[in-house]
Amino acid sequence: MFERSNGRPKKQQPASATCLWERAGAALQAAAKAGVAAAAAAALLVGQPGPSVADVLRFPASTDPAVFTAQKTLVEAWTIVSKAYVDSEFGGHEWEGELSQALVAAYRAPTGDAAYKEISHMLEKLGDPFTRIMPPGEYADFRVSSDGEVQGVGLLIGASDGRLLVVAPILGGPADRAGVLPGDEVVAINGDPTDGWDGDRAAKSLRGRTGSSVVVRFARRSEQVPGVAGRPEQPPRIEVHQVSLKRERLELSPVYATAVAHGGHKLGYIRLVNFGAHAAVDMEKAMDRLEAQGVEGYILDMRNNPGGLLRAGVDVARLWLDGEAAVFNVQGRDEDGRMAVTQRVVLENPAHARSAAPLAVLVNHNSASASEILAGALRDNGRLVALVGETTYGKGKIQSVFELDDGSALFVTVAKYRTPLLTEIDQVGIRPDASCALGPQAPAGMPVSSGAASTVAASLADDACMAVAEALIESRLPVLH
Repeated sequence: MFERSNGRPKKQQPASATCLWERAGAALQAAAKAGVAAAAAAALLVGQPGPSVADVLRFPASTDPAVFTAQKTLVEAWTIVSKAYVDSEFGGHEWEGELSQALVAAYRAPTGDAAYKEISHMLEKLGDPFTRIMPPGEYADFRVSSDGEVQGVGLLIGASDGRLLVVAPILGGPADRAGVLPGDEVVAINGDPTDGWDGDRAAKSLRGRTGSSVVVRFARRSEQVPGVAGRPEQPPRIEVHQVSLKRERLELSPVYATAVAHGGHKLGYIRLVNFGAHAAVDMEKAMDRLEAQGVEGYILDMRNNPGGLLRAGVDVARLWLDGEAAVFNVQGRDEDGRMAVTQRVVLENPAHARSAAPLAVLVNHNSASASEILAGALRDNGRLVALVGETTYGKGKIQSVFELDDGSALFVTVAKYRTPLLTEIDQVGIRPDASCALGPQAPAGMPVSSGAASTVAASLADDACMAVAEALIESRLPVLH
């Protein structure tokens, strides 16, 4: 679970006025006012033969622009970690000394890329895999999933055996309007054959400035026609069609919802893929649609949900919990840099749940971070019929995300958390109330076209965990005669 600081480290939007992760952001204000880039410039002195430690730290600055940029980013990252990292002992390392070693190693690096890697080597000393640096290109892709927006043609594409296949078009997007269907193969983009491409390369080619166009060639395989008397079997036909698609700004919803029938009852199924910026709003819309259809209970599927924005997790909890319910407990550094006592985070302003119908939640080993927070909050507040599936991932840390001058992003662990009843999550996970054999799951990512909806429905019908959840909810509903 993470928060994001745009540009210089700054105070986050907290779930309550005294939250410790707000304090972590506030502690960075002094560094922000002085300017971290200025700190880097002060620390790096061109022409110095080697590092020395005196009243002022002096380090060798490379005359290679790429290496020097990496050195400045390294100092920027070091400064943020020194102010915000949850452990003021830095894993037992002398943090000032780590800066000295890393800067010298970067100075001696043969290329800018090699110098940039010294940032990761420095952060690895903390022993925390969640405190890490993300290069500019990778961070741009990360922003797509967390912001829930992309400029493109609206295609979810997967790679299989060197072929690019359409998993689903975004409902109402350019590709969907052009008649693209799940299962279509992307054979060329702007005239370039896509043989051997992976999904990332295809995504970069299909995304672009709103209003610009891209020409995509698709191949569609028809069904094989069985033979009949006097007529031989007809092999599948391949139809090739080419369309020019104009890119648009698209919202990627992390929610898929549908009503399912079970034992004469109608239940609402909601799949939450991640806790992106639109998670709470899209879930509220989905619940409203399902309520209008008269559902009597809910199944919230958070399998393979890796987490996301802290604020989104709290806002989703508000849809299911009433009053000033506790969501989690948090522990982090106070204004003086010391570990503070655990503080309870509750919903601001009395919440009013969108539904009081029986609720079951599906989780698995890949349900992490905000997924675990929500699952723990719902169970500890007595809102669940049952938590169904496997023990969750076990990530009990909160990261803030700081965007750096070179376009990189620094993820820093700023706090630890437990469930409302102080159940430990980190490296332990949350055990389900009912286990099940894992079966097919609804596809992740976004609202799908009508062509893919039938596939989702079929997969739910064969899902053993769905069957367990449905039976548990039905046990709470009136018996039908």
